[in-house]
Amino acid sequence: LMMLLLYDYINLSQRVGSIPFFSWRDVVNMMNHTITLDYTETVDISPDIKLTFYNAGHILGSALAHLNIESARHNVLYTGDFRFRDTKLLDKAVRKFPRVETLIMECTYCGESDVLPSLPEAEETLFSIIRGAAERGGKVLIPALAVGRAQEIMLSLVDGFERGALPDIPVYLDGMIYDSTAIHSAYPDYLSNYVRESVFKRDRDPFTEPHFNFVSSDERPDVTKGGPAVIIAPSGMLTGGPSVDYLKLLAPNEENSIVLVSYQAEGTLGRKLRDGVRELRLQDEEGYITIKVRADVRVIEGFSAHADKVQLLSYLSTMEPRPHRVFLVHGEEEKMREFGPLASKSASIRTVSPQIGETFKLA
Repeated sequence: LMMLLLYDYINLSQRVGSIPFFSWRDVVNMMNHTITLDYTETVDISPDIKLTFYNAGHILGSALAHLNIESARHNVLYTGDFRFRDTKLLDKAVRKFPRVETLIMECTYCGESDVLPSLPEAEETLFSIIRGAAERGGKVLIPALAVGRAQEIMLSLVDGFERGALPDIPVYLDGMIYDSTAIHSAYPDYLSNYVRESVFKRDRDPFTEPHFNFVSSDERPDVTKGGPAVIIAPSGMLTGGPSVDYLKLLAPNEENSIVLVSYQAEGTLGRKLRDGVRELRLQDEEGYITIKVRADVRVIEGFSAHADKVQLLSYLSTMEPRPHRVFLVHGEEEKMREFGPLASKSASIRTVSPQIGETFKLA
């Protein structure tokens, strides 16, 4: 999965005329020096530091990093990106550890209004949009991250088809989603209980459901000319890749829907759509073209792979053992300043929002 993402970055950089920060040779060299660890497996990374990974619930293989320093004199847990709720794709992040004195926790969604809808709510919203588009004879384009978000949506659609909540229409998958999904299928032990039960008890890989059709770039015009369908394609922010090609073909038709299920960064095409811009200037093979967006544009928040404010507070309150101190990182400065006192009061833990370059003594 790591090689797939790095190679994709190099290819994308070359396609848009940018110079990548590293080469193919650098990736191969890095992989030759990479050691893989199972969850809960402990390894010495220096004479006085032991490292253990635990499931982070973010994407396939994501890990919380637990550092045991100087024979347990001090223990640090760094969450990295994590999610603290079960989904159809992944089990939620682990919350029990041998010892933790210091926690370094991501706070991407720690703001007062950063409360995501539940997964069932998000799914029902998506199903309703798909049903509406199908009734109009239109298609639904879902720009999605090829790793994690696409597979999450696929599993939700499987459930929708099984329950009769969705019409019997094809789902087309494009771009890197094929390779990424194949990797997910190869590692069911690292996926959710929902997937493991399907694979091991029912002998069925949910990623190979008959509704799913992987397509190539040559087939895109045919896909957009056909009947009602769902199309899942990267990139999630519409910064490039097949999702932009589909946008050009589908956006002018008011029968279609475009569903944004990923974070949309400032300056991206996806952000412009989210903010209500309905006339887009896009680069084509022959230069720039202007697209008028008549399709219905919708935003669904509940599929995020990050913990929201409620999950962050729940994680702090239920961690075993409770850390003595929490460093809040990977969030907007103002939001973290507001979240710190709330977290301290809710979980009775001292919180710190460090500045870049600031140094702290752990013990």
